[in-house]
Amino acid sequence: MATKNRPISPHLQIYRPQITSTLSILHRLTGIGLAFGSLMLTWWLISAAAGPESFDIAQDYIGGTIGRTLLLAFTAAVFYHLCNGIRHLFWDVGMGYDIATATRNGWFVIIATAVLTLVAFGAGYSMKG
Repeated sequence: MATKNRPISPHLQIYRPQITSTLSILHRLTGIGLAFGSLMLTWWLISAAAGPESFDIAQDYIGGTIGRTLLLAFTAAVFYHLCNGIRHLFWDVGMGYDIATATRNGWFVIIATAVLTLVAFGAGYSMKG
């Protein structure tokens, strides 16, 4: 049996990621991101309780470019995880398994995440005095 000319993993040559697999991986990654973002939120709350000097340090970091970028990513991760979690709840009751519905709902999750993130940041910046 000649195995020299045969590929070891032919599925890797023809596989195209589908939206459901991509969103599944992204769901796991945003869960990890939420854990780290929660640590940042905890640091901010503890610094607020520790006194004005500690709070000023945390507020300067979170209010800076890096902090705001992380806050934007954290906000997007929260909304993505929420929307995709709702999608999974529908799957848990047996709804939306056909390819067309799963694809449509996947794109809805992406669009809803973007819109909710922009609305949240817009509301936050409009309240800023």
